[in-house]
Amino acid sequence: MQEGKAQAGLWTDSPAFTVAAHELKAPLALIRQLAIELEAGEYTALERAVLAQRITLTAERALRLTTDLTKARRLENALFTLEAIDAAGLCSEVMSELQPLYRAHNKSLKTQVKSRQRLMVANRDLLRRIVANFADNALHYSADDSSVAISVRATDSNQRVRIGVRDFGPAIPALAWRALRQGLREPLPLHNRPGSSGLGMFIANEFALAIGAQIGVIRHRDGATFYVDVPASTQLRLL
Repeated sequence: MQEGKAQAGLWTDSPAFTVAAHELKAPLALIRQLAIELEAGEYTALERAVLAQRITLTAERALRLTTDLTKARRLENALFTLEAIDAAGLCSEVMSELQPLYRAHNKSLKTQVKSRQRLMVANRDLLRRIVANFADNALHYSADDSSVAISVRATDSNQRVRIGVRDFGPAIPALAWRALRQGLREPLPLHNRPGSSGLGMFIANEFALAIGAQIGVIRHRDGATFYVDVPASTQLRLL
């Protein structure tokens, strides 16, 4: 098992927006296809409801990407409020957001809290987008009969809280692992994960740098764990 960490990122002169145009083609093409089927096909009321839900969920995924791109582009001139955040609570928020999408793909998403140290200092919105990004990617690259787990544990002698998303997809290539260690300066496609442009990981890295966090990946034989390490809070959690 090997671990790599992203150290730095640059948005200036990045091809991220070119990559984003290609990344958005897939959900838009799917929405168009589903809309045509819905309009032309003879379906029962239940089947029409399922198609309509898939259109809504696919549109929401595309909107999340465009929202993240807008935020990432404005990071340099923005100030973000940092607050004490309960890691388990934030993971529950991500689960609530993505559970409908997971159910539509007949997959499951669960959480595993392995640490008493759960309070972190971060910007809630950016941190939630990082974790949601990891979980969204895991949905598309995990095997059909596997579940995706969002875990929470302390690291670095309880100085940081790690939120990880474990998937059971294709292994991360050595090139991508080394790029994470050296710092993501542009989206890095994962060629053994078809359809992955690396844009989500690049955006997650930009968000992490803005809030003093750090992303990384642990390679497994049967997949990967993408994680974000966030400074732990010294504030006592109210019981």
